[in-house]
Amino acid sequence: MSRMAQVATEASVTDGPSLDPGTVVSALLVLVVAYATGRVLSAGLTAVADRLAQHRFRVTLLIPLLKFTVYGTALYIIVTTLFELTSAQLVAFSGLLGAAIGLGLKDLLADIVGGLILVVEQPYQVGDKVAIGDHYGEITDIGLRSTQLMTPNDTVVVVPNFTFLNDAVANANDSAAEMLVVVEFYIDVDADADRARDIVEDALLTSPYVRVSPEHRYTVLVGDDHYYRTLTGKAYVTDLRNEYPFKTDVTERVLDAFAREGIESPKVPAGGGQELPGE
Repeated sequence: MSRMAQVATEASVTDGPSLDPGTVVSALLVLVVAYATGRVLSAGLTAVADRLAQHRFRVTLLIPLLKFTVYGTALYIIVTTLFELTSAQLVAFSGLLGAAIGLGLKDLLADIVGGLILVVEQPYQVGDKVAIGDHYGEITDIGLRSTQLMTPNDTVVVVPNFTFLNDAVANANDSAAEMLVVVEFYIDVDADADRARDIVEDALLTSPYVRVSPEHRYTVLVGDDHYYRTLTGKAYVTDLRNEYPFKTDVTERVLDAFAREGIESPKVPAGGGQELPGE
């Protein structure tokens, strides 16, 4: 082998990435530290946010931003510092990554891209009450690949982030502590609808969970049907986590008042073929 060939061979070896066991272990250690740091930051900020009550959304806003910053920094350290890839090697690595995506990692990439868009556009954040597809609950975590929400039945639902790119997302509070809650009641067509409306309104206004202000108004609507009338009460709760305590409180007191006032439930004729909503 000529001297020039030997120099070229030595240069190619020297310019290659260092993939010795120590480098691999260091890369894994960086990933573990990044993951642990993200979990600690998320748990710590969530605990701080819970202590701030109505101002907690100012803190939860930081959780996904900090997590993505930690993960991005870890990836940068691994690629540029540990493996010491040159520009040409980075291009080759990008080509291999593109091939891997084409062979079956496109869903994972879609989740990651969806997570990045969530951080930038913020259609929802940790603590919001949202409906995603058939699932409704409070967002508890926004990760690199998926979003977690807790349903009213304390079931954790993991939703891939790419779902946000394709499906509609309904945000009940839009990162505010207050949230509009709807409570419905059904009475017989011959019942005193005006008195029933007053009872529902009083129950809304006297609930310990209600928030009434010029920006947070309440209302009671009356709707007619052939076999029943619907009373729909709408009011804001002081904290979205009081959604179901508020519904329970208002429902119990309204039903007790209906019983005392003789306001009866609908009498659907036998074989009438029409069911009440929710039946």
